[in-house]
Amino acid sequence: MASNMDREMILADFQACTGIENIDEAITLLEQNNWDLVAAINGVIPQENGILQSEYSGETLQGSAYGPSNHPSSSTSSTPSSSSAFRHVVPSRQIVERQPRMLDFRVEYRDRNVDVVLEDSSTVGEIKCFLENELQIPASKMLLKGWKTGDVDDSTVLKTLHLPKNNSLYVLTPDLPPPPSSSISGALQESLNQNFMLIVTHREVQREYNLNFSGSSTIQEVKRNVYDLTSIPVRHQLWEGWPASATDDSMTLAASGISYPCHRLTVGRRSSPAQTREQSEEQCTDVHMVSDSDGDDFEDATEFGVDDGEMFGMASSALRKSPMMPENAENEGDALLQFTAEFSSRYGDCHPVFFIGSLEAAFQEAFYGKARDRKLLAVYLHHDESVLTNVFCSQMLCAESIVSYLSQNFITWAWDMTKEANRARFLTMCTRHFGSVVAQTIRTQKTDQFPLFLIIMGKRSSNEVLNVIQGNTTVDELMMRLMAAMEIFSAQQQEDIKDEDEREARENVKREQDEAYRISLEADRAKREAQEREIAEQFRLEQIRKEQEEEREAIRLSLEQALPPEPKEESTESVSKLRIRSPSGEFFERRFLATSKLQVVFDFVASKGYPWEEFKLLGTFPRRDVTQLDPNKSLLELKLYPQETLFLEAKE
Repeated sequence: MASNMDREMILADFQACTGIENIDEAITLLEQNNWDLVAAINGVIPQENGILQSEYSGETLQGSAYGPSNHPSSSTSSTPSSSSAFRHVVPSRQIVERQPRMLDFRVEYRDRNVDVVLEDSSTVGEIKCFLENELQIPASKMLLKGWKTGDVDDSTVLKTLHLPKNNSLYVLTPDLPPPPSSSISGALQESLNQNFMLIVTHREVQREYNLNFSGSSTIQEVKRNVYDLTSIPVRHQLWEGWPASATDDSMTLAASGISYPCHRLTVGRRSSPAQTREQSEEQCTDVHMVSDSDGDDFEDATEFGVDDGEMFGMASSALRKSPMMPENAENEGDALLQFTAEFSSRYGDCHPVFFIGSLEAAFQEAFYGKARDRKLLAVYLHHDESVLTNVFCSQMLCAESIVSYLSQNFITWAWDMTKEANRARFLTMCTRHFGSVVAQTIRTQKTDQFPLFLIIMGKRSSNEVLNVIQGNTTVDELMMRLMAAMEIFSAQQQEDIKDEDEREARENVKREQDEAYRISLEADRAKREAQEREIAEQFRLEQIRKEQEEEREAIRLSLEQALPPEPKEESTESVSKLRIRSPSGEFFERRFLATSKLQVVFDFVASKGYPWEEFKLLGTFPRRDVTQLDPNKSLLELKLYPQETLFLEAKE
């Protein structure tokens, strides 16, 4: 077994010969070959003869041949120490010409895996060119992800990335349409539609929050909501309980591997950024996740110079007999009813008409009606701990001019920010409806800057906060800012009215066209159905006719077969010869025994297609209707002997 000193030299020689700069990878390869330098080099750079040999000494390079004691000149060599121990074995020439190192890549794209083998002298762009042929995706549309290093572009040479032999990458195509929903597994699709309950424990205050999220919500959205509840910024949150697979904040809850329907998590505040970064490096494979989001994260209130007690109204400056709003109210409408009653008892009945209902319902009332009926939304945020509250409410918010203007042009909604729970609840609603920037703006307001008056205008795709008015204002300034917001809204409203009128005109034309088309379709369908009924009736009658003809033919054949044989002319018995004329002028002649019954004649006529139920048989002299005679009498008795001419006539 090589000593530690020998191992260091073997490691240096191995790196110099193979070009592998990653020490961990080099040590792993040497340990796999029991620190046999030649075997390790041949494993990485195979030679034609299967083993690396020294042409200088004629012997295979072994063990201590690389030691500095065999080559004193190594102490004065000008070459770097990482390669000198190997090169001094043969000072006159290079031992072996370095062969290109081959790298294996397994690239995943949606439900496909593509294996790529390239030299380390190739570029990232060459991998994309290969994938372009395999996946039929333009290289310009590919984002090749999974690199261990940071900045990688198409011109980056693989050798400079110091990659291991086997690598796993994946392709993203954000500019291409997503695959059809059928490609998504049924289990994942079902999870995306499920609701997950996250039981989040705030470690510092030992408080639990039960949060419901859909499977399509991301981990980042969960952390932002927890930020609103705990006031711990996302990048300061230290989590426990996330599955090991949940390594990306953009991952959905359905794909993160959390338990369904409930999953427990614990969150706390990082003591310092440096400490958290150190913990993150130590626990990179643990289930603990330290958020490092760069999106909408903000510093907490203390970093903006706002005291926590001041932020949440813990140091009360004026105690009230009853709060404006109950803490942890389950129903927003009930909370607003109490707010309105308490506001009236404190400041009188001359005040804005506060909308009773949820903030979302206020949006519906203000923004989603007819364009002509839309209004601005004013959100009043009350705070009992602010020294400005009484003055603002009594002298400005309850001024007749302000009340009248708000009633005509605004939907006014109110909320009490005094209690921490109500404040956190509003910040959650604010983040959902206005975005994290507005929520952060409100979060960083000092207590003495309250009350706040938010002027909000609804737009086609989002809600825009036009103005945030603080409590240290005057009636004139408040009115001017309300009127300025109204001017902006009026311009937008006129455009919306014009667009709505044009849209309604187009829809009316389309409705008229659709109605005309519907009537035409119904007429065509009725005509087609009548034709189909007529064809069906004709077919039915034809079937009946065929069945009748087949029945008549069967009867005719049976009668023909049942007829007695025709007597011969030379018969010794009395024979009657009858000549029968059909309605078409055709004559039938046949001999019958004089003793034969008249029914035999009827059967003979019927066998020719003239049943006696439909035709009558008439005699000539004298003219008589033979079909009225007794069919059981003989021809002799009926005087149809020895011969007679009869003719057929259809019955009426």
